[in-house]
Amino acid sequence: MTTALYPGSFDPAHNGHLDVIQRAAALFDRVVVGVARETQKNGLFAVAERVAILREATASLRGVEVRPYGGLTVVFARRVGADVIVKGLRGVEDFEHELRQAVMNRRLGGLDTAFFMPSPPYAQISSTLIRQVVRLGGDVSAFVPAAVARRLPRRRGPRRALAAPRPRRT
Repeated sequence: MTTALYPGSFDPAHNGHLDVIQRAAALFDRVVVGVARETQKNGLFAVAERVAILREATASLRGVEVRPYGGLTVVFARRVGADVIVKGLRGVEDFEHELRQAVMNRRLGGLDTAFFMPSPPYAQISSTLIRQVVRLGGDVSAFVPAAVARRLPRRRGPRRALAAPRPRRT
């Protein structure tokens, strides 16, 4: 049985993440989605909410489980019996960052990383962009699973943030 670990902050989870999870589930016997507790990002959801969201969004996928984790990804990967780490790559920026992580994970834990290119509709979606749009009061429901969209109204910023700035008086 081959187990893959798909680690990330998933704050928020978006349709690109789900695309990678679905595709990984088709290739591996078991996919553990690892939701990182430690993150330097100014997020929208606590780790328990992110885990609940992903569990709901992946409930129909066979062989997928969602778990929170802290510390080094390679240590968690070994704990869950992962044979490979799965990561999504949207472009060159992602590649440079993920390549460094993959090399370190290989050196520290002997684990290879399988990179998934995004399906075209998800190529430019990122959690960072979604957080920015949400904080400015925008609608991101087309980019996120229903489990995220239902929870977003409590986190939206004021609609006036979308208005053009007023000219300064001199």
